[in-house]
Amino acid sequence: AKRIAAETPLLWKSEGQSATMTCNHTKDHGYLQMYWYQQLPGQKIKQIVFTAPKSQHTYESGFSEEKFPATKSSYETGSLTVEKLVPGDSGVYFCAVSKHSDAGGLKSCTNTQTTVSQ
Repeated sequence: AKRIAAETPLLWKSEGQSATMTCNHTKDHGYLQMYWYQQLPGQKIKQIVFTAPKSQHTYESGFSEEKFPATKSSYETGSLTVEKLVPGDSGVYFCAVSKHSDAGGLKSCTNTQTTVSQ
């Protein structure tokens, strides 16, 4: 089951910049896996990437490593960057952590509101 994790609260960025969000948790060492999600205004939430330490990140279709590079250097922390920002990247970005690659039982996750100005 995924659990609550703390992360960057609010980011204001200009077009063309990059935005990096970090996510940390205080669960045990078993919670290695981290998921990142994007919710654009008026749209459903979408999974961007699944990350785990020392393994290849898994991107969902429509999302690329070039645009959304992620890091997972230790069990308790990870980051997501959005490169070459455009106003259409403005939205809410979520992270969640998991013990197993079981997508069920999403309890709650905090969110980062990102706004890109032209």
